[in-house]
Amino acid sequence: MTFTPARPDALSSAIGKIFRRVVPLFVVMLVCNQLNRSNIGYAETYLEADVGIGATAYGFGAGLFFIAYALFELPSNVMMEKFGARVWLTRIMVSWGLVSAAMAFVNSPEMFYVLRFLLGAAEAGFFPAVIFYFTRWLPDSHRGRATALFVAGSSIAAAISGPLSGPLLSMHGFLGVRGWQWLFGLEGALSVVVGVVAYFFLDSKIRDAKWLTEDEKTALISRIDEEDAAKTAETRGGSRWRLLLDGKLLLFCWIYFAIQLSIYANTFWLPSIVRRIEGTNDITVGLLSSLPWICAVVAMYVSGRAGDRAGDRRPLLVAALITAAVGTWLAAVVSPWPALAFLCVAAMGFKSASPLFWSIPQRSLSPVVVAPAIAVINSLGNLGGFVAPFGFGFVKEQTGEVTYGLYALALASLLAAASVLLIRQRRAGTPVAGETAGQRDEPRASAMNEENHR
Repeated sequence: MTFTPARPDALSSAIGKIFRRVVPLFVVMLVCNQLNRSNIGYAETYLEADVGIGATAYGFGAGLFFIAYALFELPSNVMMEKFGARVWLTRIMVSWGLVSAAMAFVNSPEMFYVLRFLLGAAEAGFFPAVIFYFTRWLPDSHRGRATALFVAGSSIAAAISGPLSGPLLSMHGFLGVRGWQWLFGLEGALSVVVGVVAYFFLDSKIRDAKWLTEDEKTALISRIDEEDAAKTAETRGGSRWRLLLDGKLLLFCWIYFAIQLSIYANTFWLPSIVRRIEGTNDITVGLLSSLPWICAVVAMYVSGRAGDRAGDRRPLLVAALITAAVGTWLAAVVSPWPALAFLCVAAMGFKSASPLFWSIPQRSLSPVVVAPAIAVINSLGNLGGFVAPFGFGFVKEQTGEVTYGLYALALASLLAAASVLLIRQRRAGTPVAGETAGQRDEPRASAMNEENHR
């Protein structure tokens, strides 16, 4: 397809508009997403007292979310291609808000299980859908930064969830409603509102964006089509399924699984750990629980800049995972106040590991399988979100503490750090397993495309 030549600055102008209009919206959507999937951590004590949901049942229900998420992720992505990002991302957000709000009516462990499963089904496909959206709207040279900003939304959500959840729980008795019901109801309603707003800000295709000029649309479409055509030529004759069976993909799934173990064990059980500190209440638990996530935001920014300068992010990922392991292990062996400090160290490690990790598959896997590989890694890796809360709940119910669970997290992080050392990234002129001869110069070709932009 032939396009009318665009002004030289049209591409950068279009990219700037996307970073100002679309990327911040996705960050807000992810903040709401994380609030709705993790707010049960602050309600855990009250769910046990008011509904009879014990530690094992709580952990099982928290983890059921991720079983549904893994089952429905691929079908959700197929439906997004059919209906378009504007409709489907709005549907995802409104439906998860409604299900989350329905958690205010939980009256039994069985209802808790059903709603957590439905929440996972409702949210399924959100993360890879946004990543796919970036591939259709941004050139390769800008997708990494957009992804990093988007992923930062999860840490922002974790940092504000404590200060937000504490006051909501303190509304106990207002209008005859329990505090944990206010928590679920209001945060769910927030997602519904943001979802409706997103419908009016998102466009499924570049040509539909009235906020871009014709030159900007042409420049974006031309650049993305050029990159797609180059990748298609490079991989002609290759088998996507054969490349997806590369053992390296399983290695990536394991590393991301280990990262998710730490993230979701802390997401769902950190408030419970903080409650061990004498003299805490709902407000102070919420505030203190936000400290590890605030530290994580700073660490993600610093490690992200360091990764951009270094290029090879594997050493930084190893360092982040070792930091997570050491912080988690020390948190298990000291008293509650020092434990909180070491959990801040651990969070700086495992949260920094997530954005560092995602840049590595893009450089290590063949271009023809990067998109489906992201979906596979995200789907299987997120099962750590089932194992961690369920395992912690079982350990707590059997021992009365989560200490042994922290030991297990530390070990998983260490094993993941060792696994990173097995990764071999692509270098210009060196093909990966199963890669066609034309693929080996892809990094160099990408750089040339950026230099020779028309």
